[in-house]
Amino acid sequence: MSAYAVSFLTRMLEIYSPSGKEEEISNFLAEEMKSLGLHVRKDDVGNVIGETGKGKPTILLCGHMDTVAGTIPVRVENNQLYGRGAVDAKASLAAMVIASSTFVKEKFPGKVLVVGVVDEEGEGKGIKHLVKSGISPDYAIFGEPSGVENITIGYKGSLWLKITCETQAGHSAAPWLFENAIEKAFEVWRIIQELHMPQEKSESRFYSITSCLTKIKGGELSSKVPSKCDIYVDIRVPPPLKSQQVFDEIGRKIQQYQTANPKVLVRMKVKDLTDPIEVEPKSLLVRALSYAIRKVRSNTPTLIRKTGTGDMNVLGNALKTPVVTYGPGDSSLDHTPNEHINIQEYLDSIQVYREAIIRLVELHKKGK
Repeated sequence: MSAYAVSFLTRMLEIYSPSGKEEEISNFLAEEMKSLGLHVRKDDVGNVIGETGKGKPTILLCGHMDTVAGTIPVRVENNQLYGRGAVDAKASLAAMVIASSTFVKEKFPGKVLVVGVVDEEGEGKGIKHLVKSGISPDYAIFGEPSGVENITIGYKGSLWLKITCETQAGHSAAPWLFENAIEKAFEVWRIIQELHMPQEKSESRFYSITSCLTKIKGGELSSKVPSKCDIYVDIRVPPPLKSQQVFDEIGRKIQQYQTANPKVLVRMKVKDLTDPIEVEPKSLLVRALSYAIRKVRSNTPTLIRKTGTGDMNVLGNALKTPVVTYGPGDSSLDHTPNEHINIQEYLDSIQVYREAIIRLVELHKKGK
């Protein structure tokens, strides 16, 4: 099994699959899942869905097939497997597929769904379509790099805004006569940057609101005072806040700014909005994964909360399903030219997924 597992992941890494170009890897995965005995189908957006077993509980293992753009030569060096997607997150998906296939010939008292979604690195159309399709698992594990001995139980939400500031144009030789739209956009940015709410914990990286100015567009090369400037802002929202609450508070602050600056028109547009999520540390799902990690790795797992936003947010909040994120790999290597996975950690994660599923069914049947 170890040789096959390494070969399987290697072949996945050799298929270039940036967001929007997942057809080749989806076809490969579908055929591989079939050869492993899973019942396989593809949905309208290209998600690949494998299934084994029947009855309750239904356990969803979900990873993504796409990667960011760019290639890395696929190779093994010092027990490390290099390639684009090795960490984020083809190793997790490969481990999930193999773990699921081990139940094909067993009388498994439940159903396992293993899904490879598209567009996770893009606009998330794969997971959004999966939610809309009516999927209703009892538990869900998302495959992202938590580290083989860690379980991710929380992600911040995200609020992506496009903010436009408009003013009257004028000659740059007399800038004191006119409001500069770029300068005003920076004033608005400072309002957002300094925003805090009573529900957050400002001393915590996870439980505080953070914001990042990601793009600026404005001005011309001619002798004009800029009359329009667009800024793009990525705001990360902690629980227990909702992203809409933060948006509403920003709207109130900007309305106050406009009142004080009547010559400036400010418009906001939401590009994306996702709520944060945090899982109860003593839930059956966390307990099952913790048991599996202790059994396979002989270490006590660490529960972590991440400042990013993932597919776990979308499905967990939409379906109110118990969810966690788990997978091998060091997430600091995501999207880097040095992306690689430790082969032993990858192999161990297969066993962790399997043992977690077995334990989760036991706990579910006992109702504990």
